[in-house]
Amino acid sequence: MSRLVLAFALTLMSVIATAQTQLKPLSVIVFPGGFNLPTWAAERQGFFEQNGVRVVLTATPSSTFQMQGLAEGRFDIAMTAFDNVVAYQEGQGEAKIPDNPDMFAFMGSDNGFLSVVGGKGVKSFADLKGKKLSVDAMTTGFAFVLRELLAKNGIAESDVSFERAGGVVQRYQELIKGTHAATVVLTPFDLLAEAQGHVQLARADEHLGAYLGVVGASRRSWARQNEQALIGFIRAYHAGVAFLYDPANREVAEALLVANVRAMTPALAKRSLVVLLGEKAGFYRDVRLDPQGAATVLALRSKYSEARRPLTDAGKYMDGSYRDKALAR
Repeated sequence: MSRLVLAFALTLMSVIATAQTQLKPLSVIVFPGGFNLPTWAAERQGFFEQNGVRVVLTATPSSTFQMQGLAEGRFDIAMTAFDNVVAYQEGQGEAKIPDNPDMFAFMGSDNGFLSVVGGKGVKSFADLKGKKLSVDAMTTGFAFVLRELLAKNGIAESDVSFERAGGVVQRYQELIKGTHAATVVLTPFDLLAEAQGHVQLARADEHLGAYLGVVGASRRSWARQNEQALIGFIRAYHAGVAFLYDPANREVAEALLVANVRAMTPALAKRSLVVLLGEKAGFYRDVRLDPQGAATVLALRSKYSEARRPLTDAGKYMDGSYRDKALAR
């Protein structure tokens, strides 16, 4: 009997090893934070493997590192701001990248879950005058959202100064330290800051309306050569979103946040899910490339970029055909 058991175990291990080697490895670079929840759910439930891919996640310290790595082919996929894709395709990004980067968005994740949070002692936008605010990069990411929200709340750009401070984790940490008077963060970092006494000054969706925040992005040349792997990634991510919206999986979703986000507590996880899984403004259930949200991104870039060049054709920066194929079955 023991020999049969051993033989069965060895056979099973061989089958598993063979299956693993047949999975297409995908190098995916993301910003750290709770907005990765669909990816974590897809990993936990084995959705990526079920769709023929094995995801290797890398946390990026900044948008410049992320977009440079994507353009140079060090990463296959980036979960990034749609504005980053537009900026680098238009030659307006801060990082030096190869000519004709060929980047595009293939699916949408959310509206960004963006808000402006004040630093120590800041209770309103008026308190920001004469203060230093932090951004990831001056010409990409969500810096334009911050500038627009300042303007809508009566703060001229001459009233404040801006400092590059890296991705949302770095900006959040510096905000807590008191280095900066305000920054734009994504949920759950707004709630983590509020738990330490900081004030949310504004939510972007309440001032801007539709906004295309985080998208899945890649290079068109890579996508053409790896169509089935990309379709598999989209299917798995979509399955992760569906898993999260199922009320029966709420405790698992909370546990994923606690396990993956530093300083997250069960109570804050519950509050975070109210936002992340909100019926109107939560993760896109259909992982769509929201046209109205894309138009808002282009309008802000047209208004605030140094080029001051009107951008109106979102189709230049996206291709929904891979998403359509992924969801067609």
